[in-house]
Amino acid sequence: MTSDSREDPRAFLRQHPPFKDMGAFALEALAASLTPLTVAGGGFIVTPSDNPPDLFLIQSGKVQARLVGDVNLTDKPLYVLEPGQSFPLAAVAAKRPAINVYTAVEEVQVWRLASADFFKLLPGSCEFARFVLDHVAGLLDESRRQIQLQFGQSSAEQQSLNAQLSGFLRSTVVSVSPQTSIREAMETMVAAKVGSVVVADAAQKPVGIFTQSDAMHRVVVPDYPTTAPIEEVMTTPPATISTHATMYEAMLSMATLGIRHLVIVDAEERLSGVVSERDLFAMQRVGLRNIRKVIEAASDIDSLSQVAGDVRRLCLNMLSQGVSAEKLTQFISGLNDQVTRRVIEINLAQHDLFGLDWAWLAFGSEGRDEQTFSTDQDNGIIFVCPDFADRDVLQLRFLDFARDVNQGLARCGFPLCKGNIMASNPLWCLTQDEWRERFTQWIRLPEPEALLNATIFFDFRPLYGNEALAKALRKWPLQLTGSAKIFLRFMAENAVKAAPPLGMIRDFVFDNNAEFPHTLDLKAFGARPFVDAARIIALANGIPHSSTTARLRAAAEQMKLGGDDVNAAIEGFFFIQKLRLSNQHADTRPGGENRVDPDKLNELDRQVLKEAFKQAKRLQSRLQLEYRL
Repeated sequence: MTSDSREDPRAFLRQHPPFKDMGAFALEALAASLTPLTVAGGGFIVTPSDNPPDLFLIQSGKVQARLVGDVNLTDKPLYVLEPGQSFPLAAVAAKRPAINVYTAVEEVQVWRLASADFFKLLPGSCEFARFVLDHVAGLLDESRRQIQLQFGQSSAEQQSLNAQLSGFLRSTVVSVSPQTSIREAMETMVAAKVGSVVVADAAQKPVGIFTQSDAMHRVVVPDYPTTAPIEEVMTTPPATISTHATMYEAMLSMATLGIRHLVIVDAEERLSGVVSERDLFAMQRVGLRNIRKVIEAASDIDSLSQVAGDVRRLCLNMLSQGVSAEKLTQFISGLNDQVTRRVIEINLAQHDLFGLDWAWLAFGSEGRDEQTFSTDQDNGIIFVCPDFADRDVLQLRFLDFARDVNQGLARCGFPLCKGNIMASNPLWCLTQDEWRERFTQWIRLPEPEALLNATIFFDFRPLYGNEALAKALRKWPLQLTGSAKIFLRFMAENAVKAAPPLGMIRDFVFDNNAEFPHTLDLKAFGARPFVDAARIIALANGIPHSSTTARLRAAAEQMKLGGDDVNAAIEGFFFIQKLRLSNQHADTRPGGENRVDPDKLNELDRQVLKEAFKQAKRLQSRLQLEYRL
């Protein structure tokens, strides 16, 4: 690089944003701080050895960015920068070396702004400061794109699950009126070669649906007269979904409702089409239909255990197609729920629990609908002991049943909990009154063990049995925690101890893990700060939700948190979750599933991870301010 004598840079700055929008004083200060440089073709402008790097503004020529070690000019660059663009903005703003090497494609004229001058000028112009913040925020979308490219090679031919259903509508919809005879409706299905027919009224609003399964179970087997109107044997009301919904949303709806057809309706609730499992998952190598068939048809644990690999493959397909971490973790939890319920059903056949009132509870990440690929068991049982029954004897029956369920889940790919937080443990197989007493003790006597238990057991939801028991139990701690200031303060004090690994000088700080050196624990110091803060906010404000994002959004609705703050926190939380999912796919070493070496991330992911940690730190700062920690 050589210095040159060039005309006043103000004319150049006035042609490009954000400089052209800067106030006169800030523009003058910036122009006075710029140094003109000319770089010959092939010359290095910025490398990782520059610490801290300076900011460069391109006046003429082109600059290409490549990963470290990838500096062959015949290779394809990561991207090419043109006049008016600046680099490496994220590295300069973060006060760290650039991850990429920036090289002149041809002779390039640039203006250099020294790192020290960058931070002097930043507070003087809101336009420039906003430009820097917007640039960093935009890294998140680009990072998602790179993750999608990273995992998308094996599924390039598969259609995106984010595509709207409107793109799959047929030109004609097969429908009949409620008065159409059963025979005519079935003949219509055969002629159209479809597995269902929608029953619509005169206004073309669906009132029912008739499927091949309905024909078998309601007409053929009971020998129902086919001259009768179809409205007598149709399924009503039909499950519907909007034309604007995505394939993923239809997939999740079918999985949740346990159905194979959805009626598509427009904004006026008029019939637009029908989507079936076959339509949605024909493009998937491993389809939900196949997984559900295995789950539903499984007669024993051995056959059910085969579904674990299929669930993982389907979810990896979804990861490669860019499905958001929020939807993906919900989907993983939903499929795991189905497996769990089937394990419970199989074992119920071997245990006499008929007539008893009880529910199977999921705790921890499963209770929050936030499971990733690597997850163990956290579960319990709540039951009602009739007046005439012996409580201890009844508990032994449930424990015997739970022991078989826990072992069955372990064979299906859900490891036994190392802390023994499982329904087969007498401590977590309790009556409704005993659970209430346990929660009350934790809240009123917030000792270390009680605080630890609260972080696990206050995140629960029912998976099987009488859901009303769980709903009633959820209301109990919320009636106590709102006024339990000491309990909440101790919870907050524990929460802020898991500080995000941000350094004062370096980007990140490490926990000196001997087995995985120079890595960050994305679960303990990444996701946990968000989870803990959301839980405390929910308990303090009577928010009944169990998931982290639902708690944060409810807090925003109650005006306890700003909407922009919540959205930024949620984005940060799910970026960390997506990194965890990606890392768990790539790293099979035990103990390393949630650890990542930041130096192995691309520049975009590295910068966005730092921003995500900052969002977690802001939530913790709020707790510190709220509870005067």
